[in-house]
Amino acid sequence: MKTDTIICGDNVQTLATFPDESIDLTVTSPPYDNLRTYNGFTWDFEALARQLYRVTKQGGVVVWVVGDATVNGSETGTSFRQALYFMECGFNLHDTMIYRTTKPPLTHNRYEQEFEYMFVFSKDAPKTFNPIKALKDWIDSRKVKLVRRERDGSWDVGAAGKSKHKICGNVWNINTGGFHTSQDKIAFEHPAIFPEALARDHILSWSNPGDIVLDPFIGSGTTAKMAKESGRHWIGIDISDEYCKLAEKRVRGANVPLFT
Repeated sequence: MKTDTIICGDNVQTLATFPDESIDLTVTSPPYDNLRTYNGFTWDFEALARQLYRVTKQGGVVVWVVGDATVNGSETGTSFRQALYFMECGFNLHDTMIYRTTKPPLTHNRYEQEFEYMFVFSKDAPKTFNPIKALKDWIDSRKVKLVRRERDGSWDVGAAGKSKHKICGNVWNINTGGFHTSQDKIAFEHPAIFPEALARDHILSWSNPGDIVLDPFIGSGTTAKMAKESGRHWIGIDISDEYCKLAEKRVRGANVPLFT
């Protein structure tokens, strides 16, 4: 299996040629219902989900970023059905995360849509978790703190934490539009650019340098670019020759990481 490459072809047929348990992390965003045509191509969700389970290593993770179309006044619920099918294939639903961003106002009789789902599936327990951290709103100044009540009713005493940082929550605010999504002008030749910050933070969270990161809907090449810049190996698949060429150009322009 060749890494650090973009493969033009059907993702199910391509993955069928990969060895079992060969991928550490998948970060991808499939076409949402029929919101965009993506050059007129279609894809087989259930077959892809089964192949992703087969090629994912034990402890590996699949990050599936997805939203729903609204048809006849009702959201389709496709995202939930997909999540349940991943679980039927054997994945654990490790976390249901939210990708929140500012979207253009819509004209309908409900609150404005501001988020998409980021389902984090794992094959058994994740083998890697490098949490993104943020500054705490306040820092515990106590020398000791009560951390657990024992069965006899007494409290266990532990040292108070002095760290200025905390693990981020599972709702991520990602700036999009203009050059927030990417500084690459060429990326905007694709109809739905994957935000670089979103791909980067999942790659850093669920993999280590040298791991193999897959995106079976490589599109404009964001996942491959951020994997390369993070010191990971990468494989991108897309059925559109146009998008494969676009992704290859973006990856060639990626910065070489300062570590291996």
